Amino acid sequence: MTQPLDYLKESPSQTAGPYVHIGCVPNFAGIKMYDGDLGASMKTGPVQGQEITIKGHVYDGTGTPLRDAMIEIWQPDAAGLFASANETRGTADPNFTGFGRTAGDMDTGEFTFETVKPGAVPWPDGRMQAPHITFWIVARGINIGLHTRMYFEDESDANATDPILTRMEHQNRVPTLLATKTADGVYTFDIHLQGPQETVFFDM
Repeated sequence: MTQPLDYLKESPSQTAGPYVHIGCVPNFAGIKMYDGDLGASMKTGPVQGQEITIKGHVYDGTGTPLRDAMIEIWQPDAAGLFASANETRGTADPNFTGFGRTAGDMDTGEFTFETVKPGAVPWPDGRMQAPHITFWIVARGINIGLHTRMYFEDESDANATDPILTRMEHQNRVPTLLATKTADGVYTFDIHLQGPQETVFFDM
């Protein structure tokens, strides 16, 4: 007979504290445990598609960059395929992991990802989503990791029909999800935790 477990309560969430770097990016924290931190390199060889660099900061409500944030990203390859055993639409680029993890610079707070521009992926009903990258942010004072998406400002046609962007009630906040092309192959995406430019976050 199965024992009922309804008496067990959910553990309260905890702030990431100062130890998130030790556990997730130990080499960055000065603890040389592996050849490199997990997610530090998203490319394991020559990749398909357009190689890009993403730079940005995580800002608090006063407009001050966080210097202890850790950011993860997930994305498909240039053809819109994921490096996953559950991918059934085709074979993803074998030299692209689709997962990145980095800490912001301890002096400036700037984060950087070297990746590829993702392809479009289908929504469950078959509509195509605009090219985007999923972001996850943790830092001291953030009790639950924050999820958001980064879309590309130069994909205006795809953005105009994206199932998520078009569903947002307050369309004036769509720009908080758009990365700006600042140089050839370089995009800037700043994340604002609070304030008038607060980034749209997703309840996941």
